[in-house]
Amino acid sequence: MNKLHIIIGSTREGRAAAPVARWVERRAIEHGGFDVTLLDLREWRLPMFAETLATIGDFNDPTYSEPIVRQWNRTIVDGDAFIFITPEYNHSFSGVLKNAIDSVFASWGLRNKPAAFVGYSAGLVGGARAVEQLALVTIEAEMVPLRNSVLVGAVHSAFDVDGQPTNLQSDMALAILLEDLSWWTDTTVAARSAGELEPGSLRFRALAAIAAG
Repeated sequence: MNKLHIIIGSTREGRAAAPVARWVERRAIEHGGFDVTLLDLREWRLPMFAETLATIGDFNDPTYSEPIVRQWNRTIVDGDAFIFITPEYNHSFSGVLKNAIDSVFASWGLRNKPAAFVGYSAGLVGGARAVEQLALVTIEAEMVPLRNSVLVGAVHSAFDVDGQPTNLQSDMALAILLEDLSWWTDTTVAARSAGELEPGSLRFRALAAIAAG
């Protein structure tokens, strides 16, 4: 079964992520098309913006700046699809989520895999601006960002005591997201199995070396 990793993109005290994450995880399991893993960045104390060519070591067997970064890369590589749950801070997403994405540049662990987004905020926009910016970052990571996302506004009153969304449209949006994600996951898994191009940056270096020689 295709492996779906749901990443909680906030670590700060008092975050509103818990009911959103429980709902998304429950619906993803109920969908039946994924082996679901929840990755809470609170449990992944990654060093902040520490990974460079110097910390990577051997690209064939990277060591990274700390063992937890190596473990994070291996976990991400193991995933076939990703849902990013993100709050909106000052019209963008959190620094810890950016750092978590940036920490896998050497393993290409996100490459050619679909990315779906669930945004939330205390205001009415539901994290829309954070999702827009996050989509651009996932493109640079060579992911396949999906168009249909879920935006949960007024998050502090968005779920009832049983953890169900108070707005039926939220459930509808998540159902569509999971349908899209399932299709794109099947598609990209098949494509990767058939063979992948090397990352464009590596091909460019090879062509530049040929031209220089």
